[in-house]
Amino acid sequence: MDIMFGLVIFILILSVVSTLLLTGKSDEDYSSSTKRNTTNLTLIYVVIIFLALTSLGIYIWLT
Repeated sequence: MDIMFGLVIFILILSVVSTLLLTGKSDEDYSSSTKRNTTNLTLIYVVIIFLALTSLGIYIWLT
């Protein structure tokens, strides 16, 4: 169980860092759309993290 929890945290950190590195390499013409896309992606991450932690909590509570 500890290995799986560590793996989830590792993948989460890796995906956030990768996303932030990729969004930093944009053209000047697309700065407004990049900002909007980064905001949308951040909101998606927040929702997914919340759902994942809630699901994990429910799973642990029921087990």
